[in-house]
Amino acid sequence: MPGSGKSVVSEAAKSVGIKVVSMGDVIREEAEGRGIEKSPSSIGNLMLQLRNEEGKDAVAKRCLKKALGATPDSIIEGVRSLEELDYFRSQAEVCLIAVHASPRTRFERLLKRGRSDDPKDWETFRDRDMRELKVGIGSVIAMADKVFINEGSLPDLGEAVKDFFRGMKNASFRSG
Repeated sequence: MPGSGKSVVSEAAKSVGIKVVSMGDVIREEAEGRGIEKSPSSIGNLMLQLRNEEGKDAVAKRCLKKALGATPDSIIEGVRSLEELDYFRSQAEVCLIAVHASPRTRFERLLKRGRSDDPKDWETFRDRDMRELKVGIGSVIAMADKVFINEGSLPDLGEAVKDFFRGMKNASFRSG
């Protein structure tokens, strides 16, 4: 969910040599290319439009293209639907990671972050959450192979995630 700490996970991944592709960045790049305002509702509407026009895995396909040719270990940040998850699992070995934080914690983080597509008030935040849930993000979170609870400090989350990735890389190296 927005503000849960996905970017902390991404930064931790990068710090241990894992390439990161953000589904949100792919949508924001598409918006820029189309001259669409980067407000929460515009970005959300574009996500829904792409899914309606090109299929529910449209954003996933764009992301996988960006990840191809990268290092063998890549993360795609921001999977929002079971269709996207199924697409990725049909194309590669996947370890799904979820990061959970309460709505109040996420809202406060988004206010501090202040990105152009972040909600500025509780109603906009709630509308965005409802849109994400309608797309299917709740089902994706329920299917996670690993869940990080992020109610504490962001540095603590970063260290826990780095430890997890190092363990995965070591296990992968030993089994490879």
